[in-house]
Amino acid sequence: MSDDLTHAIAVAQAAAVVDDVDQNLATLTGLVAEAAQQGADVVVTPELFATGYAPDRAWRHDGEAIRAALAALAREHRIALAASSVDSVGDAHHIAASLFSPDGEELSRVHKRHLFGGVEQQWMTPAEAYGEPVEWRETSWGVGVCYDVEFPEFARSLSIAGADILLVPTAVPTAEEGIEALGDAWHYSATQISTLQVPARALENGVVIAYANQCGEGFTGRSCIATPFGHNAVLLGDEPGVAVVRVPVTAIERARSINTYVADLPRG
Repeated sequence: MSDDLTHAIAVAQAAAVVDDVDQNLATLTGLVAEAAQQGADVVVTPELFATGYAPDRAWRHDGEAIRAALAALAREHRIALAASSVDSVGDAHHIAASLFSPDGEELSRVHKRHLFGGVEQQWMTPAEAYGEPVEWRETSWGVGVCYDVEFPEFARSLSIAGADILLVPTAVPTAEEGIEALGDAWHYSATQISTLQVPARALENGVVIAYANQCGEGFTGRSCIATPFGHNAVLLGDEPGVAVVRVPVTAIERARSINTYVADLPRG
């Protein structure tokens, strides 16, 4: 691995329209083009964006055709693309995330292991295991989907397997709950996934995490790219947008030399 190896990683967020695949692919085209114009090598887009996030309906669309369109989008803009679709295998429907190379090759396709809420659990089938990292451009890349990252086992499993950078399409619904009489310390906001959980997962596993969310009505937005030092290098708000972070791979190695959590983990 060269000492000056750097990846320019983008997260992109927007609002999708349920069942309007053509419109959503057009929106994705604009986001990917913007990421490429900003110099990104890799762009992460939200969960089930092409169909709109509606797990009870998304499986009715042709996932294979959507992945072909996503591959063409990566080729057109010469950028690696992490994007989500439904992968139907027999009678089972999986929420999937794929990593496409700038040539349009599907380097990885993983299925969501942790299904969120009753609708996903009713209509989708969970993966039996997390996906394996893939090697691309002298770096090991892991892919997951949304709720997966909220479980410590996801990032830890991929980190142990050698992943350096995790790419996570997501669609986080807004939630604000708590006990008003007890103050802010007893209040939960779903925005904490971006501001607290994702940076913590990056810190404790020595990885970069690029987490791209849907925004607009009903979603939290706040796509982020967290560093292995436990901070967000970028955090979007609740409006559509693209942000790019340059990631020197030597900085990941440096973070792992400071906090040796994975190296010190008992084996066996």
